[in-house]
This record gives sequence, structure tokens and C-alpha cells, in this order.
Amino acid sequence: MKELKIGNVTLPNRYILAPMAGVSDLPFRMLCQEQGAGLSCMEMVSAKAILYKNRNTKELLKIHPLEKYVSLQLFGSDADIMSEIAKQIEDLPFSILDVNMGCPVPKIVKNGEGSALMKQPKLVEEIVTKLVKAINKPVTIKIRKGFDDTCINAVEIAKIIEASGAAAVAVHGRTREQYYSGKADWDIIRQVKEAVSIPVIGNGDVDSPKKAEELIAGTGCDGVMIGRAAQGNPWIFRELIQYEETGQMIERPSLHEIKEMMLRHARLQIEQKGVYLGIREMRKHVAWYTTGLPNSAKMRDEINRVESMEELEELLKKRFL
Repeated sequence: MKELKIGNVTLPNRYILAPMAGVSDLPFRMLCQEQGAGLSCMEMVSAKAILYKNRNTKELLKIHPLEKYVSLQLFGSDADIMSEIAKQIEDLPFSILDVNMGCPVPKIVKNGEGSALMKQPKLVEEIVTKLVKAINKPVTIKIRKGFDDTCINAVEIAKIIEASGAAAVAVHGRTREQYYSGKADWDIIRQVKEAVSIPVIGNGDVDSPKKAEELIAGTGCDGVMIGRAAQGNPWIFRELIQYEETGQMIERPSLHEIKEMMLRHARLQIEQKGVYLGIREMRKHVAWYTTGLPNSAKMRDEINRVESMEELEELLKKRFL
């Protein structure tokens, strides 16, 4: 199994759970790590929200003692605030600090944060330089191909990121204007890999071990980031590892295994967030876990009426005989 070294952190493999708002929370990260994810990235957290002691951020910053390799992702556009917050939170048990320069969501972009930073090379340099000086943990940056078709500058931004002292860069092969539509451009990942000597993590459209193999072969990237393909499918990590080690595809999880994973996921959600929020957050996960299964449309309809763990158990018992 090929390890991935990012700064002074050596990850057991090169397969990474992407930071996804509303998805890569503590329960889901734990399940993905159990299935073999080499690193799991947390939901992005606003540096300003931590500064102003926003109540919701406390939940987002939680890390379980059993989580081994976690990347905490900050977003913001004020280099001084970001570096100050990085110092304040450095003692939390994360391995790597990541900065989001790829989020396409309008309210983030309007604030000059997320993928809006792709249009501000000087500010990128300032943010990365100050963060690297502020803490001892490795700093990594997640970027996109560019902001739009008139601003395809991932290579330029990646060079600035490397020169400013970051330990790695993750590249999503779409522009901000594409959001998650169309096909990811893997060639831009190859161009970034050829332009810098720090590790490059490829992101976009990998939904199987064969696609991961193609991405690595076609771009030379050092790591593979899995986002939407892990939703309702934490098993993708064990499949990636097995395929890399043996060249064999392992069987997809059985209906029993899917049911047990959903129940485990729900228990973890309730443990962390209480019944009300935990069950409501499980609704989308159950929809993802059951996509493509018989009666999945009916299941999606029924899950939206579930209010408790007992009701969820009853529903799954009925649907997964």
C-alpha cells in the first residue's frame, strides 16, 4: 500500500475523504476511516465564526479520539484572522490544517472566500504565508481548475501555494462556474502536478477503483480525493485499497451490510447530535445508502417521516427482510 507524506504527517494510504458541508461530519468520517480512508477532511469552518464564538462551530470542530488522521478545513479571506485562529485551535487533535479556496456556494463567494480567492493571487500568497508561519502542523490548500473559463489559473495558484510554504495542494478539476456539473478536467491536475514538487491530490469524478487508477496514471497525482462517490458508500475506501493491493474488485456490500451500516451511522448521529437532529440528518444519508436498491423511491418517501431510532429500525426491518 502506497503511503502519502504531507509535511511531517505520513498517511497510511493515498485515498482521502473530501470535506463536504453537511456530510463529512464526525459520524461519517469515523465510518469512512473504519473502511480504510487514509485521511478524512472535516466540514469547512469559518475562521470568523470561531473568532466570534459562533455556537454552531463548536459542533463542527469536534474530533473523536478514535479518528486517526483528520484534516481540519478553515475558510476565510482575512489572513490575520485566519492565522490567529489557526494558532488558537492548533492543539485540537487534527493532523493537517486545510484552507478552502474551492467552495462555489454564492454566499461564500460573495464574501470573497472559497473559490473567489482563485481571483486573488496576492491574497492567496498572504494567507498561506501567514498560516504556515503561525502553526507547526502542515498546511494544505484545496483549489479548483479556476474561477470560470476566462480564469483558468490552477497552475499559477498552485505555484504560489508551494512557494508560500504549503505542504500539499488538492485540485478539483472544475471551475467555480461549473459547480459539480459536467466532466472534471483531469488534465489540469496533470499540469499542476508537473508544475510543483509538493504532493498534489486529484479530485473530481472518481467513483470506483478503476477511475482512481486512471486518475493516478493520467495525471501522476499523489493522492485521490473522494467526495460524492462516498455519500452512502463508505465502502469505497476498502474497495480502493483492495484494488491497489490485489488488482481485484471486491464484492459490493450485501443488503444486510448496508442495513447494519445505516443503523450504526444513525446511532453515531444520535450519540453526537441527539435524536431530533441526528435522525433528521440521517434522512439524506439513508436516501444515499439505498440509491439503486429495489423500492428506493418509496424508501426515500418513508424515511422523511421517521422521527426516532425505533421508527428507523422498524422501517429498515420492513424494507431489508
